[in-house]
Amino acid sequence: MPARRGVRPRLYPQAAHAARAPARRARARLPARRKGMAARMIWKGAISFGLVHVPVQLFPATRTVKPSFRLLDKRSMDPVGYRQINKRTGKEVSRDDIVRGYEYEKERYVVLTDEEIRAANPESTQTVDILTFVDQEAVSFLYLDTPYYLVPDRKGEKVYALLRDALKDSGKIGIALVVMRDKQHLGALIPVGPLLALDTLRWQDELRGLDELSTPVEDAKRAGVSARELAMAKKLIDDMSGEWTPEQYHDTFRDDILELVERKVRQGRIEEIEERPADRGHVPSNVVDLTELLKRSLRGGGRGSDRAAANEDEHDEDADARTRSRRQPAAKRGAKTAAKTSAKTATKTAAKRTSAAKAGDKRGDGSAAAKKTAARSKKRAA
Repeated sequence: MPARRGVRPRLYPQAAHAARAPARRARARLPARRKGMAARMIWKGAISFGLVHVPVQLFPATRTVKPSFRLLDKRSMDPVGYRQINKRTGKEVSRDDIVRGYEYEKERYVVLTDEEIRAANPESTQTVDILTFVDQEAVSFLYLDTPYYLVPDRKGEKVYALLRDALKDSGKIGIALVVMRDKQHLGALIPVGPLLALDTLRWQDELRGLDELSTPVEDAKRAGVSARELAMAKKLIDDMSGEWTPEQYHDTFRDDILELVERKVRQGRIEEIEERPADRGHVPSNVVDLTELLKRSLRGGGRGSDRAAANEDEHDEDADARTRSRRQPAAKRGAKTAAKTSAKTATKTAAKRTSAAKAGDKRGDGSAAAKKTAARSKKRAA
C-alpha cells in the first residue's frame, strides 16, 4: 500500500539493501510486463480418430501474469507458512497423521488411501481420443474451461494439416476424451489459425441448471419492452459494434501494482508515494427513463467516452446549482454567526472593563480608609 502522508515507512534490512543497490539491478528482478517464459511441454502423444493417428505435443495456451504476493512477518520480513490444525482440538497435525476422507453423511467419512485414489483414476494414455464431430455453434461458451495448444510432431505435419483444414472447411469441431495429470477431461478440438487447440470442457453436471435461478421471461412483450425500445437498443448495439481486438485490453490492476513496486524500489527510503485519483468518469444518476437513456446513448455515438463527455456539461450545471444553493444559506448562517460572535465579544469586553473599574474603586476606597486610620493613630500618640 502507498505510504501515508507524513509517515516514514519502516525499512527492513532486506529492503534497505535493495534501496542501496542500483535501480537498474532492482528493476531487473521485477516480473516482465509483456514477455513470458517459453511454454513447457506437458506431454507428447497423438490425436486419434478412426484409424488415423496424428502425433502431437501438448502445450498450455495460457500463462500466469497476475502479480503474486507472499505473506511476510512484518517484524522480520520472513515468509509466513501454514500449519495443519485439528479444527476440533486446535492442535497441530503432522503430515503422517493426515488422510483423505469423503463425507457421505454429516460428519461421517469414508477414508481413501492415495493408492486407492490413483487406482480409480484412468491411466494417462497421452492420446486425444476423438469421439464425435459437432458444429462449432453447438458447444456453449459455458462449457469452455482451459485451452491448450496441440503442436504437430515433425513426423506428422502432413496428417496434422489434413485434420486442421478438414475441420476448417466443414465448420466442425472434435469432441474428445483426454487424460492429463491422472485426470480424465472432456475436450473440444478446435482449429485456431495454423494450429489445433484443445479446450477442456466442463462436464454437464458441473453447470448449474437455469431452473435454480430466477430467470426473466424470454418474450420481450411480456417483459414490458416496447417495439420502439427494442429498435433503439438494436441501433445502439450496431453503433457500438466493432472488431474484436484483444490486444487493446489488458489488466490495469497488474500494471498499477508493477508501477507501484518499481517506484518503491527506485525511491528506496521514501516518506510518501502520491496516490493518483482514479478516473471514474461521469455516471448519470438521474436517468430512469429507458427510452430517454437510449436516446442519449445514441446521440453520444454509443461510445463510453462520448457518453461521458455528453453528460459532463449537465453534471457540471447540476453541481454548480447545488453549490450555489448550499453557499447562499451558508453565507447567511455565516453572517449571523459573525454578528453573534461580535456581540458576545463586545459584551465580554464591556463586562471585563466594568469589573476592572469596580475593582479599582474598591482599591481606592481601601487606600483612603487606611490613610484615615493612620492619621487617628498619630493624634492619639501625640
